[in-house]
Amino acid sequence: MIPEVSPLDEYNQELVANVRPVDWVNPEPAPVYNLVVIGAGTAGLVTAAGAAGLGAKVALVERHLMGGDCLNYGCVPSKAIIRSSRLCAELRRAGALGIKVPGEVEVDFPAVMARMRRLRAGISQHDSARRFRDLGVDVFLGQARFTGRDTIEVDGKILRFKKAVIATGGRAVCPSIPGLAEAGYLTNESVFSLTERPARVLVMGGGPIGCEFAQAMARLGCQVTLLHKYDRLMNREDPDAARIVQKIFLREGITLIYNAKPTRVAKTGTGKTVYYEHEGQEDVVEVDEILIGAGRAPNVEGLGLTAAGVTYEGGKGRGVMVNDRLQTSNPKIYAAGDVCLPYQFTHLADASARIVIQNALFFGGRKLSKLTIPWCTYTDPEVAHVGLSEQEARERKIAYQVFAKPLKEVDRAIIDGEEEGFVKILVKEGSDKILGATIVASHAGEMISEVTCAMAGKVGLSALAGVIHPYPTQAEAIRATGDLYNRTRLTPLVKNLFTRYLAWRR
Repeated sequence: MIPEVSPLDEYNQELVANVRPVDWVNPEPAPVYNLVVIGAGTAGLVTAAGAAGLGAKVALVERHLMGGDCLNYGCVPSKAIIRSSRLCAELRRAGALGIKVPGEVEVDFPAVMARMRRLRAGISQHDSARRFRDLGVDVFLGQARFTGRDTIEVDGKILRFKKAVIATGGRAVCPSIPGLAEAGYLTNESVFSLTERPARVLVMGGGPIGCEFAQAMARLGCQVTLLHKYDRLMNREDPDAARIVQKIFLREGITLIYNAKPTRVAKTGTGKTVYYEHEGQEDVVEVDEILIGAGRAPNVEGLGLTAAGVTYEGGKGRGVMVNDRLQTSNPKIYAAGDVCLPYQFTHLADASARIVIQNALFFGGRKLSKLTIPWCTYTDPEVAHVGLSEQEARERKIAYQVFAKPLKEVDRAIIDGEEEGFVKILVKEGSDKILGATIVASHAGEMISEVTCAMAGKVGLSALAGVIHPYPTQAEAIRATGDLYNRTRLTPLVKNLFTRYLAWRR
């Protein structure tokens, strides 16, 4: 069954031709595969390409669209829309930089979405069925189902394997709200099918997905209301970071409703009415579209995992259960990506695939727990994080010190007019060992890698102070935190001894 992709314009036709070609004929299975990979999202593609490149006989099975969420419903299309929305914001504040833009900034929403589809179609070549066939991978399009501990059935054919990898990812789930299904709603999958701009949008969820979409849609001309069940945005992030994002959201006209619980939805002649509880009372908001920006579930249904001896949790559970080496309860079968990991990031799916390749094919001992995992929420400014937060350090009873540099004290940020943000780095008390960091900046996702590299390489904060950074850059704020740490080492005793030494030298 060919998945429906809407609208079926020239760009989406190109997309489908690459990641789910209608004329695809599944190959005849090999007698036995070194590795069978189920799922052609990021984790599956990296596993299949890496193993095939090492000379393994590999089969790759995909029931939907190759490329998975990242290409089709996640990173690629969302960042294309965010780029257009950022330009809108830059044009609207052009006057502050001495540039006059005549008239109001006009958003051509259909053109924004068409650009997204065009770019996605072009990038889809990297994840195409034909490309992976040319890499030496046997690509099977269809539903995979384990029929035993070392066999998989797809499209009536049996694939025998020495090792297998489950990389089926996850999906957006709809909350159980009476009337929501009948009224209709959007998820991160269906929102990219929009061709006309909705005038009023309600975003349910103030996590990364909800925040990114709320800001982008507001900047593209939608009236946006964000409904969140917690008392602040981005509750997994540093509170100081969340406050900056909240301040900017309010300034950009987004209505924020915290501690809110949707209770029912009704479709009317003028839109969709959402009823919610807030501070003990029922309130209501009418919108044209409802975007579900929270809630994910692992794709474990229909895989025959019981027949394979693989332990898993369905619904909103943890998905496929794995050990630290990403091995399931069947030692021949591994899992990677969103179907088994607590954090659902494309870059972590990639990293987990690399662990699986080494452990499945080379009896390696690589462990998930050894990874240093950064992440970034692509609001404007971006919020990037790696390692422990202050709250996590307190919960683990780890004594720490914080060194922070606000961007309003960084020359390049001042010049750019991007002073709302900071670099905050936690170190273990009494040392310069970096425990974690949060960066709020226009391109925080780029900046966090320096700290991640330092942590992975066991480089202390003191050493970062000695790294020459080009001037002027916002990344100088990282070096500045190192300077702040080094100043704490200059105790009164040390300063007194140094003063005496200088006097003696004279």
